[in-house]
Amino acid sequence: MSTLAVDGRTYARMLLNGAALLEEHAEEINAMNVFPVSDGDTGTNMARTMEGGLAEAGREGVPESISEASARFTRGALLSARGNSGVILSQIFAGINEKLANCEKATAAELAEAYRNGVSKAYAAVQNPTEGTILTVFRESTETAASKAANGATVEEFLESHIAEARASLARTKDLLPVLAEAGVVDSGAAGYLYIAEGMFEALCGKETDFVLPGSQEKRQAAVDIDLFTRDSVLEFGYCTEFMLRLTTAKTDPDSFEVGTVTEQLTALGGESIVAYKTGDIIKIHVHTFTPGKILECAQKYGEFLTVKIENMSLGHSERIKPAKKPDNGKKYAVVAVASGEGMAALFREMGADAIVSGGQTSNPSTQDFVRAFGQCAAEDIIVLPNHKNIILAAEQAAKIYEGARVHVVESRSFMQGFGALSVLTPGITDIEALITSARNAAASVEGYQVTRAVRDAEINGAKVKNGEYIAIGDGGIAASAQTANEAVLAMLENADTDMCEIITLFAGADTSAEQRAELTARINELYPDLETVVYESGQEIYDYYVALE
Repeated sequence: MSTLAVDGRTYARMLLNGAALLEEHAEEINAMNVFPVSDGDTGTNMARTMEGGLAEAGREGVPESISEASARFTRGALLSARGNSGVILSQIFAGINEKLANCEKATAAELAEAYRNGVSKAYAAVQNPTEGTILTVFRESTETAASKAANGATVEEFLESHIAEARASLARTKDLLPVLAEAGVVDSGAAGYLYIAEGMFEALCGKETDFVLPGSQEKRQAAVDIDLFTRDSVLEFGYCTEFMLRLTTAKTDPDSFEVGTVTEQLTALGGESIVAYKTGDIIKIHVHTFTPGKILECAQKYGEFLTVKIENMSLGHSERIKPAKKPDNGKKYAVVAVASGEGMAALFREMGADAIVSGGQTSNPSTQDFVRAFGQCAAEDIIVLPNHKNIILAAEQAAKIYEGARVHVVESRSFMQGFGALSVLTPGITDIEALITSARNAAASVEGYQVTRAVRDAEINGAKVKNGEYIAIGDGGIAASAQTANEAVLAMLENADTDMCEIITLFAGADTSAEQRAELTARINELYPDLETVVYESGQEIYDYYVALE
């Protein structure tokens, strides 16, 4: 085939097949883990990001123009992005979308320009870009393919060149990041992107797919228990009302429209837990109300609905975001924290978190999860604790999207650092910048470790580990290994500089017993009598212990 230009429907079909091939290999990508631990989630994160984009692109039918198909896909991908790989992927497509804005169809030359913009956008999204990752592979493959497109290539030739160089660049990631070579893997995010590119090319060449977005059938078939609200029930919780509205020039100026205009009116109508954001000429709103009709009537003054969903909250629809505790009168800010396990969520709430986003390793929250949590906070300033290095980018992307408050992301890279940051977020302080600086310093001062069981033999930075052993992982790599989780903690402490510490905090996971915790605590108290030892039943999965040294 010789395709000279791609329209919206072809582009959407290409993206769908790219997502299908990625989904097929998601577990393989998850397993491309530097550390021998069963917590890889890159493939899952990228797949869910693509899924969110496709769900948006196909809403109300796929458009003819590539500009509209790309814009819809990008909106969905940006909100669904999770994990560093997912956020970078969403930024790649956001950059591509900017250059397709006025195209009915896109030639190879126009795609080359768009892909180059995708490179710029993705690099700009990462504060300290690391070469040997998806960034490198997308940049090098785009540069090679763009040179071919300049000579009048077809779209197939452009993508063939792009994919060929992506494969070669992927193999070179081991040379750029020695830790990958040592672990015997290539960069997982780059591998995931290659599957997407290959799937897109296959669709362009005529491959048909019966791929269904994961979860979409379940969502359509999920039964609502209508018996939870009977003829004798009284509406107690109201309706969860969500809608997407396209602003129209017949009713307002879409370009200058401020989303606060409508949120103020919805609040006056009794709306609560309002989350509202604007992308282009579309506003998306989530609101809890007892009178959804009045809410919809108010919103329709500015445009027309693309989608509407109204659910009786008495029927028990679950959400990832836990109910928020509104800031008290003495508190000038709100805190949103990521937590894994009910024990950790309860601890963070007790320490002052106003909204908890459920997530962690293997369960990274999306950009939209953060946006919804921000909407639950009645404060002009919101402090966010992502509490995992792979969640920071999604939190930062949400902060850029959300318009209802000033959002400040404290780059806590672990739950232990988040715990440290929360300990200094004291109500009554009015200097928000000083408070954020204090939280960042507190987070950085925590030395954190994670203890779990190895799932394969490995040698990382000279440390040899056998399958089945327990390992303690810190920022510097594998700090210790032993036959039991308790022994791994003790070996790690022996290697650590405990002379500079005052407190040892243990966060016990779901698989640790009361006997294990008591035995470990007693042994630490015996070996380190001058240090205070605190134990919390945090209940996280996979990791037997998180350990914080302060």
